Amino acid sequence: MTRTAIRVVLADDQEMVRAGFRLILAAEADITVVGEAVDGVQAVAVARRLRPDVTLMDIRMPRLDGIAATRRLLAEDPAATRVVVLTTFDLDSHVYDALRAGASGFLLKSAPPEALVQAIRVVAAGAGLLDPAVTRRVIEAFGRHPEPGPVPPAVATLTERELEVLHHLARGRSNAEIAATLVVSEATVKTHVARTLTKLGLRDRVQAVVYAYEHGLVRPGTG
Repeated sequence: MTRTAIRVVLADDQEMVRAGFRLILAAEADITVVGEAVDGVQAVAVARRLRPDVTLMDIRMPRLDGIAATRRLLAEDPAATRVVVLTTFDLDSHVYDALRAGASGFLLKSAPPEALVQAIRVVAAGAGLLDPAVTRRVIEAFGRHPEPGPVPPAVATLTERELEVLHHLARGRSNAEIAATLVVSEATVKTHVARTLTKLGLRDRVQAVVYAYEHGLVRPGTG
């Protein structure tokens, strides 16, 4: 383990699943498992105590499910950890609820080991991710929920370009794709994204997607 290793907590009620994750992550010099939990209540307690960089949170756990555990943990202490929700079910409601709860990532357990490792690194670095298999349906899921709430005052602090970048983020586009569309460098896009997140008080680009749809800044199926 190096001094800069990414600290991870595994929250899953199945011992064999946790053992499999441990084996995968043990092969990575920059990642170390610092704690485990067998249910949602324990996951909240362990994450609060250890404050890992990333918590891998299973959705279906006893006492408190992963989505409720994520909501409880991050509502009280948003800086406690970043959460990647793991599930065998790619149901739209799970994705939507996980993002609403504050998760920074959503990954199917059927994803290959390298995808799990990459997810941890991406989320620990301050970004967010969704499994490619469900990304587009996440956007569609917002269209089946109630009308968006009022636009927060913080949106008025965004420049025209920052608002444009937020729209592209909400469409699931990468920095490279946004840069190509706006004819600017990726570094410029990265700066706009960082400023947008700061002004809106958001942790990462996944939360920016939730924010944009919840407040009606972007509508599903509109470009």
